[in-house]
Amino acid sequence: MNGKIWFLALGVLCLLGVASEATQMPNIVFVLCDDLGYGDVQCLNPERGKILTPGIDKLASEGMVFTDAHSGSAVCSPTRYGLLTGRYSWRSRLQHGVTQGYAPNLIAPDRPTVASFLKQQGYHTAIIGKWHLDFQYQDPATGELLKRPKKRKELPPVGAKIPDGPVSRGFDYYHGFHHAGDMKGVIENDTVILHEDEINMLPRLTREAVKFIDQQAKTADGKPFFLYVPFGSPHSPIVPSKEWQGKSGINAYADFVMQTDAAFGSILDALDRNGLSDNTLVIFSSDNGCSKAANFKELEAAGHYASAYMRGSKSDIWDGGHRVPFIVRWPGQVAAGSTSDQLICLTDFFATLAELIGQELPESAAEDSVSFLPALSGEEIVSTRNGVIHHSISGHFAYRQGKWKLCLASGSGGWSAPNEKAAAKNGSPKAQLYDLEKDPGETTNLYASHPEVVERLLQQLESDVTAGRSTDGAASQNDIKKIVIWKNKE
Repeated sequence: MNGKIWFLALGVLCLLGVASEATQMPNIVFVLCDDLGYGDVQCLNPERGKILTPGIDKLASEGMVFTDAHSGSAVCSPTRYGLLTGRYSWRSRLQHGVTQGYAPNLIAPDRPTVASFLKQQGYHTAIIGKWHLDFQYQDPATGELLKRPKKRKELPPVGAKIPDGPVSRGFDYYHGFHHAGDMKGVIENDTVILHEDEINMLPRLTREAVKFIDQQAKTADGKPFFLYVPFGSPHSPIVPSKEWQGKSGINAYADFVMQTDAAFGSILDALDRNGLSDNTLVIFSSDNGCSKAANFKELEAAGHYASAYMRGSKSDIWDGGHRVPFIVRWPGQVAAGSTSDQLICLTDFFATLAELIGQELPESAAEDSVSFLPALSGEEIVSTRNGVIHHSISGHFAYRQGKWKLCLASGSGGWSAPNEKAAAKNGSPKAQLYDLEKDPGETTNLYASHPEVVERLLQQLESDVTAGRSTDGAASQNDIKKIVIWKNKE
């Protein structure tokens, strides 16, 4: 080969190498905290936040903060369903509250999930943490399905099998627990492997997540990975490890938030140490607002407001119940220190990943999912969805479109005062309408003065609920025939 041909061939190979690197599918790490309020992240609440969160703050400085991101519900299970399926949970049998375990998986076996979708595209998939979407346990001796114990502290026996857990819904690997009440029951893949005190769970999940990243860095098959880390913290039981107790100088909840932040920092460190950060999309969020278990009086006495400037907290239809931290880092693709005020929901994760890797969404999937990928480069999100639907613990609906938010509830729809019973007793209007541009704290109810806005939003909500989907696409149906949209209409 003469010199000119050799030089040309070398140039072509270099170009092909660059193209291959540019089109390489990124690793994806999604860390979901449990009951972490928007205002619990220091960089999101600098004036009214007193808990130090250097790990999360670092991610924000290196990526993009979404200031108007919402979980699919003001409580745990329905949000997790929406994140993994791209579909609002109230389209399923779960119309209010959360799942309790010892029941068939809330995600139907034939429904695509983010994990099954990515697995089909060649990803290694893992969940390390809290599931809380129901599954069943089989007796290790007889194979019979176990019934939920009458005494809550009773745990599924070591060796019990799980026929319909995360590994049957697209995940290659699972290490974690079902929900807070069963946290002592540690599960690996489809088996209960041991019983352990709750105080050890966060350190355990941290170790396992770091170990998974270390293992993937050594894997030679060239496949990318999807790691979903739904921490069980800072949800109750509030059990910071001994070395974190008293660190905040505020209370145990604040200590636990700091430990959770450090756990997240360990995951970022593992990516950095293994040289994976540049080709890894990292997303950090929470499943709903902060819980009253955090002891708001103690926090506020120290100048800390877990919901920042917002009204309400976990369980509520007000924004404090479901507006959540949402931070994205992807070096070279997302500008460091950037922000976006575009409205998104955790259900949007599915459609975003599909666009990210250049694949069509599966048929009959992700009915309430809109890709926010354009926002990562500062562009407008293109959406066929008219608005975002919110849901409280009691199943009360709200509809958000632009600056307007319609709440079909007289009060909080949750635990905060006034609840629905108290609001009705006080003669409050049957619904609430807020202009969030002028009134982000939801203090001035415009329901009576803007009937035309109420009617427009109500019609759109009803249409989105009954249609089986809120985006354009193949016809779909809800899992139950009748969904009560307006619970206190009369």
